[in-house]
Amino acid sequence: MMDINEIRKRAQQASEKAANAMKKTFEKSEELVNNIEISSPEKEASQSAAEAEEQIQASTERQVEILGQVLGADGMAQMAVTEEQLQKMVNEKVAEATASTTENLMGQLFGEDMGVLAAALEMLEMEDADEGEESVLNLELEQTLYITLEEAMARLEAIPEPEPVPYQKNDAKWERFGILLSGIVSTLNDHNLDSMDVEEHIPVMEQKVVSLVRRSWGIDGRSDLLDMIRYLAQEGYILRYQLYSEASSPEELMDETMDEDDLESTRRAWRFAQRYKSQYAPGFMAGWDIGRAAMLTRWGCYLGWLTESEAVGILWDLSQKVVEELHSWREFAQSYLFGGLMWKLLCGDSSAESYLGYIADAATDLLTGKAEQDSGQWRDCPWPEQRKIGFA
Repeated sequence: MMDINEIRKRAQQASEKAANAMKKTFEKSEELVNNIEISSPEKEASQSAAEAEEQIQASTERQVEILGQVLGADGMAQMAVTEEQLQKMVNEKVAEATASTTENLMGQLFGEDMGVLAAALEMLEMEDADEGEESVLNLELEQTLYITLEEAMARLEAIPEPEPVPYQKNDAKWERFGILLSGIVSTLNDHNLDSMDVEEHIPVMEQKVVSLVRRSWGIDGRSDLLDMIRYLAQEGYILRYQLYSEASSPEELMDETMDEDDLESTRRAWRFAQRYKSQYAPGFMAGWDIGRAAMLTRWGCYLGWLTESEAVGILWDLSQKVVEELHSWREFAQSYLFGGLMWKLLCGDSSAESYLGYIADAATDLLTGKAEQDSGQWRDCPWPEQRKIGFA
């Protein structure tokens, strides 16, 4: 297995900070509760609230671990909420609770505003965890990352998978296949893969998803979402990899607006493309582009920016594109690893090895199944067989 200790260490530190921040809020609420005469039914409600606190803390730890790793920490660093504002929100909620009964006290603390606070705390703590850690990506580490990528792709290639099967144009399997194209990101975020909705519609989860989409992708509504999906489906890393592959030197890709970090980023990505261009054509990037577009489609539907019928239609279009380029779920996962490493090289992120490990583990679960599953969800939905001519 790949070494993911470093990323888990960083995520654990971030989750502990977020948990401690929320714990202070609960301690303040407990002081208020202790000063009130609690009847037997109210004691039961207090116990339920404590269980809810444990569930929220567990969810917080998992989400903080994953949030920045799939789609990048760059967007997460652009926080619109400051610590002072968060503390003000906490103080206001406790002040409101002081004048409340025991019954509605916990309702306030665990209501919609608490969901906003929890999501904002996670984003802030993840940003803090990233500060002070310099990413150093030198030539030696680049070579190590190439080896890590190739080993991970070879392991996936060795996993058995059912042969592709024919899909008819109006086959219901297309909808299932489209949802499963978001499988890697969904698995990393513990999202539901059984229906279009990624999570239950509760304030905490809705705030987490909207924060992720806005902070990491810069998407703030339907128009932005459709523009990004269109870009990934029509250009994306397929075009970027092609440009870097065809350039005879990295200087061809540079301009006067680039600073030194941008120049070095271009050199790294150019070296990556030159290393693999004879082995992988630009179309091999389809899994990386389409997988993320499928996830954005499901997030957009969950947030109400797309209707479910629109999301189904978009996923059908994305499915046709990816089937034209790739031939199996294993190849789709390998593409995701491939594109993910190029992205990390462009970002200059030295945590790329751990990131590749997360992707490989998620793909393995989808192909083979977790302990609670008989088999993986990808394995239960065979890849569509390519057709040399259009649908009949």
